Order: sequence, then C-alpha cells, then structure tokens
Amino acid sequence: MSLELFNKLEQKVTNAVEALEMMKMENDELRDENTKLKQEREEWEQRLSALLGKFDSIDDQS
Repeated sequence: MSLELFNKLEQKVTNAVEALEMMKMENDELRDENTKLKQEREEWEQRLSALLGKFDSIDDQS
C-alpha cells in the first residue's frame, strides 16, 4: 500500500469519526429537547384536564 493511499484512508477514517461525533452530539441535543417537549406536553395536558374538570363541575351544577 502506498503512502498516498494510506493517507487517504486515514483522512477518510478521521472524517468518519468526526461525523459520528457530531451526530452523537446532535442526537444528545435532540434527546434533551424531546424530553423537554414531553414535559411541556404533560404540563399542558394537566392544565387542560383541570380546565375541562371545571367545565364539568359547572355543567353538573346546572
């Protein structure tokens, strides 16, 4: 194997490793964002349930 081919292979491996590291960081960021969005959705669902409960109690009183 010539030195030039070895250098090209080394560069491709380096590029692949860097791309994988970037994808891993992006994946971690997306997981964090997903967790945050799930928590926000749960909070909205709880608030909506509370509001619907108030409407139900008004209907029951009528």
